[in-house]
Amino acid sequence: MKILMVEDNQTLCEMMAMFFKKEKWEAGYAQDGVKAVEMFKKDPTGWDIVLLDLNLPKMDGMQVAAEMRKISPTVPIIMLTARDSESDQVLGLEMGADEYVTKPFSTIALIARIKALYRRTQLNQLSSTQQIASDFDVQTPHFKLNSKTREAFLDDQQIENLTPKEFDLLKTLASKPKQVFTREQLLQLVWNYEYYGDERTVDAHIKKLRQKIEKAGPQVIQTVWGVGYKFDDSEVEDQ
Repeated sequence: MKILMVEDNQTLCEMMAMFFKKEKWEAGYAQDGVKAVEMFKKDPTGWDIVLLDLNLPKMDGMQVAAEMRKISPTVPIIMLTARDSESDQVLGLEMGADEYVTKPFSTIALIARIKALYRRTQLNQLSSTQQIASDFDVQTPHFKLNSKTREAFLDDQQIENLTPKEFDLLKTLASKPKQVFTREQLLQLVWNYEYYGDERTVDAHIKKLRQKIEKAGPQVIQTVWGVGYKFDDSEVEDQ
């Protein structure tokens, strides 16, 4: 695994370097936002995971996440920050972060989360090389999804630039059309026991997912007020 750690705290970088070395992972370090974007642009496919601090010199973490997402819509980003307000967490997720870790954090828990995110990414990449694109394991009248190639289509228009979490969230909802999922259920099913988040995480990802769906066709993720969300394309008009 190759990690890009964007963090201006040299002591924290040195501490994490010891853990990375123990795991036999490679790591690159940037201590300001501009340098981070430059490093990422040079080799956007060479980084497996980005650990991104929010408070950075020259360019803050929100801007860095947005720039990285323009270059690579799918690279996993874990945002590290001392801020723990609701608005900061939601904004970080909306800017493209897959997960949000508040400082101070448990190094062992962070390493476990990195491993889990990397493992899912690798399994998805391996599967995509073993399955042809025409095999869809989720299909509804207007929607189809291929878990192996990580592709989703609405009325034959691809829903583009889905992050790993957005894809998993869409698959979970679409696999059981019209079933209402609570936010707590979605946290358990999509982020599983290794994720220690809250319900705002789901709302932020739903918002970004809806924006990408709307670029491909009609909105098929509906809010069930006071309960949660559901996938329903039954009222979409035939093209």
